[in-house]
This record gives sequence, C-alpha cells and structure tokens, in this order.
Amino acid sequence: MLHMLEIAKCSRLLSEHRVIQHLRGLALNNARTGNINVLCSREDEFALRHIGPREEEQLDMLRTIGFKSLEELTKAAIPAKILYNEELKIEQSITEYELLKRITKISEKNEVWRSYIGMGYHNCCVPHTIMRNIFENPGWTTQYTPYQPEISQGRLEGLLNYQTMVCDLTGMEVANASLLDEGTAAAEALALAHRNNKRKKLFVSDNVHPQTISVIATRATSLGLTLEIGDVFQIDTSKNDIAGILVQYPDTTGSIHAFEDIAKRAHADGTLVCVATDLLALAILQPPSAFGADICVGTSQRFGVPLGYGGPHAGFFACREKLVRLMPGRMIGVTKDSTGRDAYRLALQTREQHIRRDKATSNICTAQALLANMSAMYAVYHGPEGIKNIANRVHSLTVTLAKGLEKAGNKIENEYFFDTIKISPKLAMSVLKSNATSHKMNFRYYQDGIGISLDETTTVQDINDIYKVFGAETTVENVCQDEFCVDGKLNNSHFARTTPYLQHPVFSSHRSETRIVRYMKSLENKDVSLVHSMIPLGSCTMKLNSTTEMMPCSLPGFTSIHPFVPIEQARGYQQLFAELEHDLCAITGYDNISFQPNSGAQGEYAGLRAIQCYHESKEQKHRQVCLIPISAHGTNPASAQMAGMRVKPILVQKDGSVDIAHLKEMIDKHRETLSCLMITYPSTNGVFEETIGDICSMVHQAGGQVYLDGANMNAQVGLCRPGDYGSDVSHLNLHKTFCIPHGGGGPGMGPIGVKRHLSPFLPTHPVINCTGNGSNEKRPGTVSAAPFGSSAILPISWAYIKMMGPKGLRKATQVAILNANYMSKRLEKFYNTLYKGKTELVAHEFILDVRDFKKTANIEAVDIAKRLMDYGFHAPTMSWPVAGTLMIEPTESEDKGELDRFCDALISIRQEINDIENGKLDIANNPLKMAPHTQEQVISSTWDRPYSREVAAFPAPFVKGSNKIWPSVGRIDDIYGDTNLFCTCPPVS
Repeated sequence: MLHMLEIAKCSRLLSEHRVIQHLRGLALNNARTGNINVLCSREDEFALRHIGPREEEQLDMLRTIGFKSLEELTKAAIPAKILYNEELKIEQSITEYELLKRITKISEKNEVWRSYIGMGYHNCCVPHTIMRNIFENPGWTTQYTPYQPEISQGRLEGLLNYQTMVCDLTGMEVANASLLDEGTAAAEALALAHRNNKRKKLFVSDNVHPQTISVIATRATSLGLTLEIGDVFQIDTSKNDIAGILVQYPDTTGSIHAFEDIAKRAHADGTLVCVATDLLALAILQPPSAFGADICVGTSQRFGVPLGYGGPHAGFFACREKLVRLMPGRMIGVTKDSTGRDAYRLALQTREQHIRRDKATSNICTAQALLANMSAMYAVYHGPEGIKNIANRVHSLTVTLAKGLEKAGNKIENEYFFDTIKISPKLAMSVLKSNATSHKMNFRYYQDGIGISLDETTTVQDINDIYKVFGAETTVENVCQDEFCVDGKLNNSHFARTTPYLQHPVFSSHRSETRIVRYMKSLENKDVSLVHSMIPLGSCTMKLNSTTEMMPCSLPGFTSIHPFVPIEQARGYQQLFAELEHDLCAITGYDNISFQPNSGAQGEYAGLRAIQCYHESKEQKHRQVCLIPISAHGTNPASAQMAGMRVKPILVQKDGSVDIAHLKEMIDKHRETLSCLMITYPSTNGVFEETIGDICSMVHQAGGQVYLDGANMNAQVGLCRPGDYGSDVSHLNLHKTFCIPHGGGGPGMGPIGVKRHLSPFLPTHPVINCTGNGSNEKRPGTVSAAPFGSSAILPISWAYIKMMGPKGLRKATQVAILNANYMSKRLEKFYNTLYKGKTELVAHEFILDVRDFKKTANIEAVDIAKRLMDYGFHAPTMSWPVAGTLMIEPTESEDKGELDRFCDALISIRQEINDIENGKLDIANNPLKMAPHTQEQVISSTWDRPYSREVAAFPAPFVKGSNKIWPSVGRIDDIYGDTNLFCTCPPVS
C-alpha cells in the first residue's frame, strides 16, 4: 500500500527527473524499512559493484579507525586548504546497459573504410581464439608487471616467445619484451647509439615513416643532439661524428634497398646502423642482420593485434649482444629456480629507472606485454609455414596489383617491394580521390603520387576494386595469367630470405585450436592476476577492470580503423576524446588534455617538454633546472634528463614530507635557471602533505612551473584537484586511477592535463592535426607514433567515469583512503607504518617498515614477498620508495573480507618471524627463506625441512581447499640469470 500511495504522490510532480529525486528522498527516509528501495533509480548500480566494501563493512572499518562517516574521514585526511567541496561537473552516472548502448552508437560514428595507407599500420586477421582467450580474458589483462616471477611464469614464457620471434625474424641476438610503438623504439635506438659512442649527431633517412622522424626530432632536440634528415646513400660518416643512422627496410614508400655498403662504411667509422623493419616482410625478405644492422626496431601490430586507431601495439627492439646492457626496456631471461629447473624472470633489472633514476637507459618503465603476448601467440598459432604463407600471399597480391596498374598506364615507382607501392597515376588526382571515396577506400596521398599498402585481410575482390578506382579495365584473373605473379617478385631476387626462423618447437606444436587453447590456458594458470586475489601494490592501483568497461575495446568501430584516416571518418573517436577530455579536466582542474602519450613515462616527458617550450616562448631557454624530491618515482628524474633538464634532488624529512627548508634553499640557489618542480601528490610515501599549496606558490614566485606526477590520483578524484592548488601539468595514469588494466606489464596510457597557459605547447603530429588549433613553432613536436596514443583503450576510462558519475567517483576515492587506513590500523600491532600525516592517517597507500627483521631474524622484504605467495597473494611493492620496506595499496575495489585475509596473511607471517626470533624456526631453513613452495616440492617423497608440509603449503585456514594457488616454480635465482644471460626460448632438453 505504501508503494502505491507514494507513486500516486509522484505522479503529481512535473517531470520524471523530479519523480526520481522525490523517490530518492523517500528511499533515504525509509532506508531502515527497505520497502522503498525497489523504486529507486539504478543510476548508482555500477558504483555499488565497483566499490568493494558494502555499506555495513564501511561503517565497521570506520569504527575501527575511529571515525563515524566517510565525510568525517575525508575532512581529517585531506588538508582543508585543498579540499574540493563541490560536486564534480560531469554527467550523473548511467547504468551498464545504458552505457553499452551509448558507446556502441559512438563507435558506429567511425566509418570503417578499406584502408591501404600503411605507414607502419596494417589491418590483420586476429585469430578469434587469441582475441577471446587473451585480449578479452581478465586472467591475461589484469596481471601486473612480472616483478614476482614465481607467480608470473605464464606471461614470462609468452614474452620469451615474443623475444625469440623478434630475434629469429630480424637475425639479431637479443630482443626486449617490447616497447611502446615503432616511433619511440626508433628514437630509443638512436639514443642508444649516442650513449654508445657519445657522438652528438644523428642521421635519419628521408624515407623513414614521417611520424617516426618526428618522434626522433623531438627527442634529439631535448637531448641537445643534431639531427640530419636526407638521402642515406649520400651520407658521409668519415668525419667520425655520427652516432647512428636509421633506415627503413622496406622504406615508407614500399621500396627495398640494399644497405650493405652503407653499413660497412658506417661500421668502419664507428657509427651504429639502426633499421626500422617489418616482421611480416622479413618472413620472405633477408633479415637486417645479413647486411650489418646493429639494432632493429618496428611494430608487431600486424601479428594479430587490431589497428585500434593507432594503439595499443607492441613496438619491438632487438640488437647485437654487445649492446644488451645499453638496451632500453624490459627483457625476459632464463634462469634457474631453487631446485635447479629452468625458470623465467625479468633480466638486468639494475638498468631500470627506480634504481638508476636519471642515469637509467631510458625513462620507459613499462612494456606492451598484453599486445606482445598476442603477437607471440599469433606466431605460435600460425608457425613458420603459416607466417611465410601469409607473407607470400600479401606480396603476390601486391605484385598482381602493380602489374595490373602498370599495364593500364600507371607508373610504379618501386623496383623492389613487399606489400607497398608508390604509383604515378594516369588519371588526375582529383578523379582518383573521387573514385576512392565512392568505393570507400583510403590511400596514402603524396604530392606526386599515391601509395597503396596491402595486408593479410586484402582479397582478390579488393584488388579488382582498386583497379576500378584507377580506371584499369582488368581483373586479377587476367593479370595472373603470368606465373610470376603467383611466385612473387622478391622470391626471385637477391633480397630473398634463405635462413630459417621460428624453429623452436613451441612454434610448431600448437596447430589445432584444441592445442593452442590448452597452451594459452596452461600459461594463464601459472600466473596470479586479479581474478585470483587482491594485488596490493603501492603506487600501482590494481583495481577492478569491469567487463562492461572492457567490452567496447572489441567493437569493430573502434578496433578496425587506421590512425591516419581523415578526421571525418573518426567522428566517433573524436566525440569520445572530447567527452573524456571534458571529464578529466573537470576531475583535475586542468584546461586541456593531450591523449598522445601512451604511457605514464611518456606523459612525464610530454609534460616536461611543454614546460620547456613555454619557457622558450618567454625567451627563457636557460631555465633548465628540475627539482625532484628524492622520494619521487624513478621515472621522474629519468624523464627530466631525457627532456634536457638538469636534475637537482630535494631532501625529505623523517615523516616522509618534502623538506621545505631545503626546497627553499634550492629554489633560491637556482632561481634564475629554475624550470620546474616535479612532485607526487599525495606524496610517494603515502601522505597528504599540508604544504602542497605553499610549495606550488614558492615555485611559481621563482618563475618555475609545477609538474605534479599523477600516479596517485586515486586518492584525489572528487576530493581535490591539482589544477586548483597550484599544479600546471600532470600526466594521468589511466591504467591506474581510471581502470585500464595493467595487462601483465602494459598497455598503459599517460595523457597529460595542462593549465591554459601550457595548452599551446601540447604534442603535435606530422600526419594528423591532433591539437585542433593550428601549428606553433614552439610546440614540443611528437612524442608517440600515433596522434592520439593508444586510442583503442580510452573507452575503458570513458566508461568508468560515465558509470561512476560524480558521486561514485568521490566515494571510490573515499573508500580507497578508508581501506588503506583500515589495513594500516589492523597491522599496527605487528608492523610499523613508516609515514603518517599529522592526523595519524595515510592516504590511499602506506609503507610497512620491515627493516628491523633483518637484524632480529635475518628476514628481508623479499622473504615476506615470496612467503605471501604461499598464502595466495601477490606481494606489495617491494623496497620502494624506501629500501627494505613494503608499500601497500588496497584500492577501493577490494571488500573487507579480502582486506582481512591479506592482513591475516601478514599477521601470520609476523608470527613466523617471531618464531625465528625465538628459535622455534631455523634462521636459514624456514618457511620464509624457502618460500614459495611448489606443489612438486610439497608432495615429493622426500621432505627434509624442519617444518611441516602443511606449514609450507597451507599456512592459514583460508588457504586450504580449491582456492589454493600454487607457484609453478621455486624461488628464482636472480644472480644466475644475470651472469648467464639467455633471452630466447631455451632448447628442449
């Protein structure tokens, strides 16, 4: 009866909106009875699913830490000066079903024409089994970077397959586990050449892809290097001043040239030879190693990864073994575990930024692991014969196309080619463009011709249609009367490949779908991901990546579009970018966003370049000093160095906050040359510093800018805005705060938000106008190969914001802070939280100090990390930002039960440490030092350890049963792996 009476009252209201508002009010007033909730709007439904703790759990946790409500906790945790007291000016939340309807309509605004543009991007056939079982599988997408190899053996094996594939096809001796894209990989190659011989001049062939040249030009300017672009066959290396040269093979017009003589001369003069190449072409084309290449780069996108309007794709980087310690990025190596069995791990991690900071080989701290694994599995799926067949078919179709067009009176500019030709057409360009438009085809248009690139998806009918566009009255059937078309042109040339590739059994053992599905599943089963348990990594924000957020990534309107199509064919993407930019600006307080940076480190670099260009526009190019607290992410100083800045460290106080006195001293010392301050907020030590506004003012008064690292935005959304309290620019880790999954070590996404005065200095692109407001000679140039970065994963963050709405986003942040403080409180009797704010609270993460255990029990952070695997958990961030500590970030997506299980595991481990301290467990042979324990070890017929098998494998009640996670290998031997470097598939014994 109550329901009917209230509905009758609602009918008198003027609008549906007012009905909803009235019913919401009734729901609040009658929450205890529960009889009105059925009438409430479903607008908050997704937020309830995203946020882990239920309302009653939140109240319980609040009582534990001494607060009555989330609002009371918020006011205590966030400094009053920066607390944002308004509701975010974004749309109210929508339901998951409403969102899917809306995003599908947006995707359909993208016009998917047949694109033959090439330039490093090609359509491909993504095997459905790989799409479903890797790309759309949370067991693969929600893994973290494999820093804990014992529970990462699956993706490590996949990445080792990737490295082997790249080495085999390029002929290089070592390869890394992927870089961000081809353009940045090429820039890294020439930067390596500079580091190798310290020369300051680079030479790039004018037949390299234009976006690659632009990325290199940006890097060269930052590093103070001279870049010459020209005819590589006219190069003079005899002055011994050129660090490295870069050629494209096949080049951007499709032509294949012989570079043996150039390589010989370069090597004689101490110059490295870098080659940007195409993996599919190398299936039938002699590898770059054959003519003396030192470094090979490119993209593996056409090996089973969708176009996605430019990304994410896995760039590859391979080189001679003598250069391995200068090589950027992550590399997978083979080592041994504690039982002597082969195992995989990240090799040579001492090169990484968090250790070497501004002395690191690169600022890139991520890879494109998910996409690299897809490409590797594509090679496993097809095998060497399949890859060669695909390459031969593509080449034969291209030869057929060229012959047909040539017979019709068009001139083919390329003597030798693989899949791309440049044509001087018989018809007028205007006629050709009109014909192409009527057939919905995209070509590459030069001032003096047309480029056409074919790919795996090209059909005979496509070739016949292209003939029609060019006015050629012929067909493939007529042209192929000549057997030469079937054989292809390269196969009868001196460019033909004669060496084998993909000879390891893994590339020939999984021909049937049954076998490859089982193989993919077997690898997935070796890894811990968010489908198993919480991953409590501080500064990494491993939160829910919902199914609804991920679904748009598979919509054809988003996956099947080339990044260089005319803007009018990508209206759906442009709408998505505009809406996401609006929402991110509302959340951060910035005025504009650039989506070009395709990782957090790329965002740092782009933001710092914007600052430098701003100073240059003010005739203050001398401002090059960057102040960075010593607690900062290692990518900060690495990015600053790469942007051409001089890094000056700022001390932190005992409580983890910035040492204001030292900061003031350094500002005064470098007042005339100060470019910026890079600072993380909340601090890297997990604390909201009261002085953040004052710090920003101090820097501005000295003429500097403030770069605020956006890694910890998950503690700020809806509560405070960097643009309000003084920051000028931030990168936003969309793979952290805004729900893009980590993918086992990539993809990431790092767009930058800027205040209005920095907007004119956002990244540009040589092919597509991605800024919308014209050119600016002071702009920083191009930082990533695609104009809008990894566009295909932006729908994830867009969907998250739309479904959470302003209230949901604010509450998610509040619960993230609640979860961290609850865990810190639960653990305080057993572990010391290293840093807290003035109110004895932490932000969304906290650091446990375990350094004393080294003295009392010979236990280090690594031992706790490995023992947590026996409890079914991934370790927290280990020994960073403070050596010998554990940094924990629970996120808002984990419920109280999971938080308690993790706390229980740490408390149980503390008791084990206590047993070592008291002599109950042996100081050398104990569950921590011997962890993790594999199933094979536990069920072995021999057990010679002074603790039971049950203690080893089932140390807590919640571990027992079907949920037990078994590490697939014992503890990894890091020293063996680094001293016996091996980074391709080991021979089958």
